[in-house]
Amino acid sequence: MSPVEPFGARLRRAMDERGPLCVGIDPHASLLTDWGLNDDIAGLERFSRTVVEALADRVAVLKPQSAFFERFGSRGIAVLEKSVEEARASGALVVMDAKRGDIGSTMAAYASAFLEKGSPLFSDALTVSPYLGYGSLKPAVELARESGAGLFVLALTSNPEGGEVQHAVRPGDAAGRNVGATMLAHLAEENAGEAPMGSFGAVVGATLGDLSSYDLDINGPLLAPGIGAQGATPADLPGVFGEAVRRVVPNVSRGVLRHGPDVGALRASAERFAEDIRAAAAAAWRLR
Repeated sequence: MSPVEPFGARLRRAMDERGPLCVGIDPHASLLTDWGLNDDIAGLERFSRTVVEALADRVAVLKPQSAFFERFGSRGIAVLEKSVEEARASGALVVMDAKRGDIGSTMAAYASAFLEKGSPLFSDALTVSPYLGYGSLKPAVELARESGAGLFVLALTSNPEGGEVQHAVRPGDAAGRNVGATMLAHLAEENAGEAPMGSFGAVVGATLGDLSSYDLDINGPLLAPGIGAQGATPADLPGVFGEAVRRVVPNVSRGVLRHGPDVGALRASAERFAEDIRAAAAAAWRLR
């Protein structure tokens, strides 16, 4: 059996070929209404199918938000399974935004649901929460390595409430690092020696301003929510991420999705964001 190409290598290639953009599949009730759809299974299915049809063959990453499918029960999960399957078949990498986090056998079960080959929900990567201790993620780390998948670990998130945990300084940390910095350090260890980059990324908000006090050079991807509706722009990325900007995967959801259900308009919006992000990153790199 040939070895599985790691997520980090596949993501780097997708970003280089398609542009560094992740588009969320976030079927909010309000977005369904804006699209002229009912807030029901039929509306969910139409919404998801349209986003996949419009974008899966041209953007690097699609990121379904699991919660908006789970709220419809088993029928919603069935739509999610189909969306994942069709997106991956069209060439997009799928990051499942489920933010799972637990301990022991429960964490192993979450990992199996999203990271085990053959699972109906198998995704290229999964968002996870490390706030039961980074070591609690070990089952997911191990299975991701085995299956060639990746993880995005919540480190410095864009929501204002996150600071009370992520900015807290760990007792006994000789370096005086806060919790967010500690998570970044763990990820740097996971990715050490990997080329072109590792498969274990961090979630770092694009709205956080200057992050030069953090070591973002984790040799892995940085999933950056906050572009578009939350106020950040592609031009802000170099100022936030510095030299790590080439590994940033900016996430845009409402900024693109508000142009639906017109397939052409969704594509045009995604292409504009991807080009603006690519240009901002390239300009910043030339100046260094």
